[in-house]
Order: sequence, then structure tokens, then C-alpha cells
Amino acid sequence: MTPAHPEKWPVHAVYGAVDQQLLKDCGNLLTAAEESDGNPSISEQTLISMRAGDSADHKLLTLALYAPDEDSDPSSGQDLAGFAAVVEETDGTGVVEIAVHPSYRNQGVADRLVGALQDRRGFHGLKAWSHGNHEAAADLAARYGYVPVRELWKMRMTTAAADLPDAAMPDGVAIRTFVPGQDEDAWLAANRAAFAHHPEQGSLTRADLDARMAESWFDPAGFLLAVDGEGQLLGYHWTKVHPRHGSHPAIGEIYVVGVTPGAQGSGLGKALTVAGIKHLQDQGLHAVMLYVDADNAPAVALYRRLGFTRWDMDVMYGPAAG
Repeated sequence: MTPAHPEKWPVHAVYGAVDQQLLKDCGNLLTAAEESDGNPSISEQTLISMRAGDSADHKLLTLALYAPDEDSDPSSGQDLAGFAAVVEETDGTGVVEIAVHPSYRNQGVADRLVGALQDRRGFHGLKAWSHGNHEAAADLAARYGYVPVRELWKMRMTTAAADLPDAAMPDGVAIRTFVPGQDEDAWLAANRAAFAHHPEQGSLTRADLDARMAESWFDPAGFLLAVDGEGQLLGYHWTKVHPRHGSHPAIGEIYVVGVTPGAQGSGLGKALTVAGIKHLQDQGLHAVMLYVDADNAPAVALYRRLGFTRWDMDVMYGPAAG
């Protein structure tokens, strides 16, 4: 039994890298939350930052709220009820994300974490992600004067029912797979060019790429590169496979598709998208999902034509004007 008084539960503040025990506790919480919600509660970049700690590009603050046993000293937490992670950039801006264990929801856990964040850092420069845009998250944001500033759609298609169009590569362009130890610098340059105005994707560093390549899901066979006759990288489609967990079957993901400015308008983006979906189909995956900004009208239109429909939505909140 746990006393239902989150305002008295201990909050542990961790600056920089998170130790292995807390990482394990956070992982267990996130697994339970994703099984309950069907959505990850924390973004991939934040999890990578929690493992890596501070860097030249950002600082990390993690707040962990532990629920004590009923008969234990409240200052000694036993069970991780929720945590908040703040990734702060060098200019003082940053993003906060909060995850609450399903067993501790509707008890004020998120409020306790937000209050602790207000005490320790304040909200200056911070925006907040709500993955799945739960009603409780919207209410919490409103109480602190935050409003939606960005929508990230999750779209999905069932590949067995999809009639994918023919989408040939432009003349002189071929597809090959990513070669670790060879293609990192060229990919980073192409990615920066393709996403020059994107708030996250365009700012990926070599450390970010290396961290993703170290993840268990990374498979260079699903990292497709489009090159011209001289070997110049024109675009890419990086796919990802989410393994089965609990009652949720395995699903493929269009992780990111990028086309360099000089190759845009040639049909390369569509051709790469179709090639990646077919690769996932070849792995026996019957469903494919992706994330796309709601205001990216050309991309949304393309995905709709390919048979994708909106499945869910993540919302970023920021302070209301004034």
C-alpha cells in the first residue's frame, strides 16, 4: 500500500547523466506506460540524453518522484511513480517531458513534478511535449498558462491492404544501404541540408547519430541511401522496427525521410518512401507508422495518398503570448 499524498513524496533531482538504477526504474515505468497507452511517454532524444548526460549542446535535469510504502519513512522512496526530464539547450531554451506510471495516475504526481521543476529551475524558456495529448496533460498545461504551439501527427497504414504505387527512382539515381564507418559524415551533411529549418532533425550531431546506431533497433539494412552516379548522397529513408511488446504487435516505422534541396521536386522523396515501406513489408510487418508535423501539408498529402491515416497526435505546449 502507498499513501496517496504525492506532495509529501521525495523528489530526487539529478543533474547530468542518470545512474543505472534510475535508468532501470524509468525504463520499467515507460514500459508499463506504453503498454497502457499504446504511446511512448518520452521522446527518443530525451532518453538518449538521460543516458549520455550533459554535452556541449545541452544540459539535463531529471526529477524522479518515488512513492514510499505505507509504513516506511516518506523521505525514502521505494517505487518510481513518475519522472520529469528537462533537456536545456545552450541558449537557455529547452523541452520538458513527464511520464507517470499507470498505477499512480490521477493522484497529483505530475503536479508534484511540475511544482518541483518550478522550485528548482523555473519555466523560463521551456516548452513541453504531451505524447498522445492526454486530457490530464492539457489541463495541467492550461493551469500554468501553456497553450498548444505545435502538433505532431502519428499516421499509420496497414501494408497488407495498401496498394503502393510504382515510384521509380529518378534517372541516374540508385539505392544502397548505409555503411557504418563510412557514411556518417555524408549523411549528417545531407540531413542538415534537408532539414535546415526543422527544430530537431536538422540539428542532429555525430554524437546523436552514434547514439542511435548503438540502439538495439538499429539495422543498416533498413537505412536506405539514394546516390547519384558519382556517389553523392541525394536523399535517404531510415526505417525502424518496433518489436512486439505486451499486447501490441510489432510495427514498422518511417523513421525519417530526407531529400537534399538540389534533389527536391524530382520525385525522389516519394520513391524513397515507397522503397522503405516495401523493405518493411519484406520483414513481414503488416503495419507501418510515422510522425509528421501537422502543418507540413506536402508531406501529409503524400502520406494520405499512400494510404496513411491519422492515428494519434503529440502536442507541444508553450507559454501563451504575454
